[in-house]
Amino acid sequence: MKKILNKPEDYVDEMLAGLIAAHPEYYRLHGDTGKVVARANPGKDGKVGIVTGGGSGHLPVFTGYVGEGLLDACAIGDVFASPSAEQMADAIRVADSGAGVLRLYGNYGGDVMNFDMAGELVEFDDITCTTVLLADDVASAPPAEAEKRRGVAGMVYAFKIAGAAAEEGRDLDGVTAVAQKAADACRSIGAALSPCTVPQAGKPTFEIAEDEMEMGMGIHGEPGVWRGKLQTADQIAEEMMDRLLADMPIGNGDRVSVMVNSLGATPPEELYILYRRVKARLEAAGARIVMPLVGRYATSMEMAGVSFTLCKLDDELEKLLLAPCDCAFWRVG
Repeated sequence: MKKILNKPEDYVDEMLAGLIAAHPEYYRLHGDTGKVVARANPGKDGKVGIVTGGGSGHLPVFTGYVGEGLLDACAIGDVFASPSAEQMADAIRVADSGAGVLRLYGNYGGDVMNFDMAGELVEFDDITCTTVLLADDVASAPPAEAEKRRGVAGMVYAFKIAGAAAEEGRDLDGVTAVAQKAADACRSIGAALSPCTVPQAGKPTFEIAEDEMEMGMGIHGEPGVWRGKLQTADQIAEEMMDRLLADMPIGNGDRVSVMVNSLGATPPEELYILYRRVKARLEAAGARIVMPLVGRYATSMEMAGVSFTLCKLDDELEKLLLAPCDCAFWRVG
């Protein structure tokens, strides 16, 4: 294993310490565990709080999107591991400004269980919570079982849209409703070319031949829909778009934001090669692209690969997507 680290068991703590040291204008550590990141400048009193949580190894998700117009706090676990219920409860408490807190996170068993427990813990603090789960990965379950799908890069759109709604002053029900609307408007799929290595495991998460790829693989190395010879960029883009558009058709006059996201090791040059085909497909369907996102938005350590996310917009979602936000990894306006 070649990684720049000290002790594997200190990997996350030292990463968070460096994140806070580099960006104190955005982030601060909260609580005794050292695994809750909150806004350096909390939202105004009476604003709905928005929290997320999940394992490390996916920067900018999850901690990176704490900031104005985005999240208020995040509980972060070890690499690919859920934070504890108490850490999640701490994140909820620090995010609460008296108007309740939305828990907005991906559909993974450990995160769901611990956030449910965290909600019970903060009931003693008279904090009202709601939940929206991201389940946007079309490769992880068929449409008839969409509730079983994993949450992946679509959560970035949900963070942005819900965060803008909270900044507008919407109440908890209103913020929750538009976060659910955003979650329902997102579809994602990934393709992996190489594995990553979890520091404490010390070995790759899976094995794949140098001339192979896997379509539909999850961000933790969960099995995809097929494995075979590495295809050309255009072939990869076409199949990924075929799968997304079969699940959420995009037609003439539709507005859509598209994310072409590096899973970690894939360089910007290759993302732009893919984006040219994505844009051509959407324009051929008569769609208008709003705020295309090309870069590292939700990674999987040093995995080589890419994910595509489509977010189908209406007037409300487009307005909130284009509203200002500011964090160390993303600024709008």
